[in-house]
Amino acid sequence: MSVLRKMFQALVRLDERPDNGERDEKQRSHYWRMWRNTVLAVGAVAVVPLLFMTAVNYYQFQRAFKEETVHPINRLTSAAQHSLESFLDERIGMLRYIVERESFDNLADAGQLDAIYKRMKATIGGFVDVGLIDSEGTQRSYVGPYNLQGKSYENQAWFNEVILRGVHVSDVFLGHRQIPHFVIAVKQDHEPPGHYVLRATIDTDVLDRQVRSIGLRQGSDAFILNRQGVLQTPSRLWGQVLSPTPIQIPANVGETEIVGDYAIQGETYMLAYAAIQQSPFVFVVLTKTQDLMKGWLTIRTEFLGFLAGSVILIVILVMTITTRWVRRIRDADLRREAMLHNAEHTNKMASIGRLAAGVAHEINNPLAIINEKAGLLKDVIQSPGEAASQEKLLKQVDSILKSVERCSGVTRRLLGFAKHMDIKSEPIALDVLIREVLGFLEKEASYRKIGIDVSVEETLPTLESDRGQLQQLFLNLINNAFDAMSDGGRLDIAIRRFDERRLSVTVKDNGCGIPKEDLERIFEPFFTRKAQGTGLGLSISYGIAQKLGGQITVESEVGKGTAFTLVLPIKRP
Repeated sequence: MSVLRKMFQALVRLDERPDNGERDEKQRSHYWRMWRNTVLAVGAVAVVPLLFMTAVNYYQFQRAFKEETVHPINRLTSAAQHSLESFLDERIGMLRYIVERESFDNLADAGQLDAIYKRMKATIGGFVDVGLIDSEGTQRSYVGPYNLQGKSYENQAWFNEVILRGVHVSDVFLGHRQIPHFVIAVKQDHEPPGHYVLRATIDTDVLDRQVRSIGLRQGSDAFILNRQGVLQTPSRLWGQVLSPTPIQIPANVGETEIVGDYAIQGETYMLAYAAIQQSPFVFVVLTKTQDLMKGWLTIRTEFLGFLAGSVILIVILVMTITTRWVRRIRDADLRREAMLHNAEHTNKMASIGRLAAGVAHEINNPLAIINEKAGLLKDVIQSPGEAASQEKLLKQVDSILKSVERCSGVTRRLLGFAKHMDIKSEPIALDVLIREVLGFLEKEASYRKIGIDVSVEETLPTLESDRGQLQQLFLNLINNAFDAMSDGGRLDIAIRRFDERRLSVTVKDNGCGIPKEDLERIFEPFFTRKAQGTGLGLSISYGIAQKLGGQITVESEVGKGTAFTLVLPIKRP
């Protein structure tokens, strides 16, 4: 916030105006709060919807991008699943075709089986050997690289499964050759000699070529697992066939399923898998999330760059417009302040004009005394008789000097009241100051037979405030009271302690009073009910009270009078 305030001071250039102490510091704080609150409010109104819309778009784009990323993987996995299923269906179908087309005797004949085996390899390939197993589980005929003639499979699990299900596709295993391969077996019912099984072995290289033909992106890995998570084809991550993997395959896996943020070896992958029907195989694709999201990182950078640029532009515009606005308000306040200051002085000079009769009376009396005493001195000096005593002459001179001092005091008070000065604090006795102001109005009060009573609470503290401003304020209030009263009216002024930190002065008259509908407007500039009034007196008084840290209130009733109460701090803030 301190950085923002320094920026505000540099933009608004409040230091262009001379420092007038605490009052200017208050004004700076006022303009600072105005500038800060406006920037924050307008900025929030502009930035918050932008942040909200950017967040919504960010989320929507991220979701759409993930969907667009998942869709190709889903399609690739499904395509590989169908391809592998077709591969197995083709070979299962060929074995079914053979057992349905050929008789048991033909298949039991080694020569006939060898011819069939050659046709199988020539047609679709991938077969390593083929054998006929009777209902007792004994190998009746065999074509292949090993001597398996007469081998019994009666107690092996796969034989029992093919008898029950009619078809069996085994996991990959090593067998006698110590080469990975898997077995496809189909059952044929026949009378006589009962059911029999045609069993063929297929090299896993065929499966591996199927997996590598799907066209993976760089950095991805695809392979086949069995239901226990053991590799059926080689993997880039876990090595050769029959190596275990940490991937857990659900028992009910069917169509393609995708798992996001799958952690493997400290890296995050997207895992896609699909079961190969009629087999224990599950096709798996692993793709690094980082590789998938490279395009999203670019989009995200553009999003955040757009957001940052927009916010910076909005903040600059808001600060620029607010700064101009605050500058204009400050300039308008300065012009208004200067105008009101001049209006105060003008109002003060107008009040001095009104006081002219009282001032003339104050000066005329001592001047008459001076004239009389000076004439007496002249007569004494010019008398041909005996010389006047020194005591008599000094007495006349003292009287002249006192009268001159009295005139000097009156003119000094008047000039001090009229002087146009800045606000400054000094110790003031409120009762003495009010009596000084009443001294200017004494002649008018006497002429109009207005009774004035000043009551002062005992042990009042000395006030620290501006003498000239208080003189102006009380003169305005007393003049208003005089204007509201007819001849023979009464003015009561009460000075009291308001609380521990403040004093109150109540100026109460028994004049015409103020209508209730006008009470809320009497402190407005240029509002007046007088025929020849300017409407500035009470407005200026209200402003002076605020500048001195006080407040002024009014109570009035038509036909009974008005009471203005001024509350002032004992020590001006």
